[in-house]
Amino acid sequence: MGKRDATKKGTFIVKVEYCQHDTWQGQVVWAEENRSVRFRSALELLKLMDEAMASGQAITFEREHSVS
Repeated sequence: MGKRDATKKGTFIVKVEYCQHDTWQGQVVWAEENRSVRFRSALELLKLMDEAMASGQAITFEREHSVS
């Protein structure tokens, strides 16, 4: 992982819809970009948020539509 700006912040809204197989499934909204994506595990959720912060606009968030 590359060096990150310590002042860079992100706001994510997490909606946990299910808790199956001892992990979460649901939807995360990246508030600054008004984009959402579904996740299938808590680990996947963390990876999505990490990608968004690292790249400024994660590929996985680009595939989804903007939230109205």
